[in-house]
Amino acid sequence: LTYYTPEYETKDTDILAAFRVTPQPGVPPEEAGAAVAAESSTGTWTTVWTDGLTSLDRYKGRCYGIEPVPGEESQFIAYVAYPLDLFEEGSVTNMFTSIVGNVFGFKALRALRLEDLRIPTAYVKTFQGPPHGIQVERDKLNKYGRPLLGCTIKP
Repeated sequence: LTYYTPEYETKDTDILAAFRVTPQPGVPPEEAGAAVAAESSTGTWTTVWTDGLTSLDRYKGRCYGIEPVPGEESQFIAYVAYPLDLFEEGSVTNMFTSIVGNVFGFKALRALRLEDLRIPTAYVKTFQGPPHGIQVERDKLNKYGRPLLGCTIKP
């Protein structure tokens, strides 16, 4: 599978991510962007017997653009599009785990940072929110005016 596809035209239903990447010395920015798209979607370091059961092309992330960061010699913005079919409906956790869960330790990169994320309205509408409403949660936590996010802490 090719994960660097500059000819790809994004869809209104794609989740779009902008990553600031600093490739390891000798790694071209296109390869680093493709590595981010692969590692955060359907890429794997080994052959999996289930690969033949479905077309992974439908689910893969695609790095569709690379731009240098002005004033930063070895940093680039890698633009990655993810199809909605890759994610479980209504699960913010699934989406964030897929996009930013494992990719930050990737060896082709010296540094990686998620700079921006566009989530299509169709996907946002699948999020039900807390069962008793957001105000109840904010009151319990005494946290207002900012997003409330949680995750599993792993070593």
